[in-house]
Amino acid sequence: MRGSNFVSFLTVQGFLFGIVFGILQSTSAENFLGLVILITVFFYLFAHLCIGFYFQTLGIKSHSFPKQSHEKSLDNYVREINRREQFIDAYYSHKAELLSDTDQVKT
Repeated sequence: MRGSNFVSFLTVQGFLFGIVFGILQSTSAENFLGLVILITVFFYLFAHLCIGFYFQTLGIKSHSFPKQSHEKSLDNYVREINRREQFIDAYYSHKAELLSDTDQVKT
C-alpha cells in the first residue's frame, strides 16, 4: 500500500471514529464538531508518524537502474517475438496451401 493511501485510509477512519465518539459524548453541536475535528487530526498525524517510521526503518538504498542490461534483454525479447510471428505466419500460409492440395487430391 502506498503511503498516501495509508494516510487517506487512516484519516477517513479517524473521521468515522470521531463522528461515533462525538455522537456518544457531545452535548452540543460545537462540542460534536470539536471532537470530530480533534480525533480526525489525531488519526491524520498518527498516520504520518507511522509512515515516517516505516520508511526510516525500511532503509531504502539508492542504486542506479541497469538501463543497458534491460535494453539488451528487451531487444532480445522483441527479436524473439518477431521471429515467432514470422514462423507462425509462414506455418499458416503453408497450411492453407496443404489444405487446398488435399482438397484437389480427394476430388
